Amino acid sequence: MASTGDDEPRAPGWVREHVEQIARTGTTDGVTVSGLPTVLMTYRGAKTGKVRKAPLMRVEHEGRYAAVASKGGAPTNPQWYTGLVAEPVIELQDGAAILGYRAREVFGDEKALWWRRAVDAYPDYADYQRKTDRQIPVFVLEPISGGTPAGDGTEG
Repeated sequence: MASTGDDEPRAPGWVREHVEQIARTGTTDGVTVSGLPTVLMTYRGAKTGKVRKAPLMRVEHEGRYAAVASKGGAPTNPQWYTGLVAEPVIELQDGAAILGYRAREVFGDEKALWWRRAVDAYPDYADYQRKTDRQIPVFVLEPISGGTPAGDGTEG
């Protein structure tokens, strides 16, 4: 997925501030939530096809990442959830590195394993699950060979 195109920033508050800081500095380093590191996911909106960006808590294991659709424990999924279901090829920026990934929602034992990793990385996820009746979805982001390394002239 190209990280350029019809990019339409629309997120308010801290999300927009984080996206702008990453764009300004070229790295996710130092961009945190509650002092914990974040990564930046670039995906296409399911309805509009426009490029969207969402900071996520950094949950990484052996080169794969989790994307936890917590929305702070709200009763609905974040908007990026439908984007990943519709188009699972995304870009993820961790530090200055930007690579291509394929997202797949996980269930059962695999979800339980990644959920534990997510809660270990960001303990508030456990509180978010207690706040909502929905089961918070978890995606595993697996690298696509031939991803786009940072610094190749593309914009993030």
